[in-house]
Amino acid sequence: MADDFADRHVARWRDHWIDTPFDDGIEAATVRLGRIERYFKESTQAAVAEVGLQDFEYKTLHLLMIRDTPGLASPGALAEDLGGVTRGHDRPPRRAGAGGYLKRTASSTDRRRGDIEATKAGVAIWRRAMALRGRAEEELFQALSAKELATLNRLLKRLTSAIEANTDQPDRTLRA
Repeated sequence: MADDFADRHVARWRDHWIDTPFDDGIEAATVRLGRIERYFKESTQAAVAEVGLQDFEYKTLHLLMIRDTPGLASPGALAEDLGGVTRGHDRPPRRAGAGGYLKRTASSTDRRRGDIEATKAGVAIWRRAMALRGRAEEELFQALSAKELATLNRLLKRLTSAIEANTDQPDRTLRA
């Protein structure tokens, strides 16, 4: 197999770390994982643009749809998922013509409060973006056989389990 960017990176940087331990394998794996992460971010951005969403609209809809209560959240819970920013969610974003992707509804647990809910248009456009994003993921992983993908998943699970075991942060939903 021909050298990839990670191989060239390791060869270029190896001699710069004379006084510091430098493990070629760890560096190459780190660089490759970073490249894969960038690919997923770029394919998500392309999907979002293709369906006509802005990044913040997609992120808001995505965080709303992947909740334990898909498509429904209190403004505070959604703001926390978005990183604590509440200002933009006091009034859900609206889209002309479609009637908006989000709407306020009466809270099912407290009539004095409201929830934010994805509209049918919001769910539909999010699903279109997710289908495009999913297609890009499937195309990438076609480079592996089913057995190789299973092996990759076992190895990645060992790494993510090590992260979870070594952090005092509670497990959080992925922000992808």
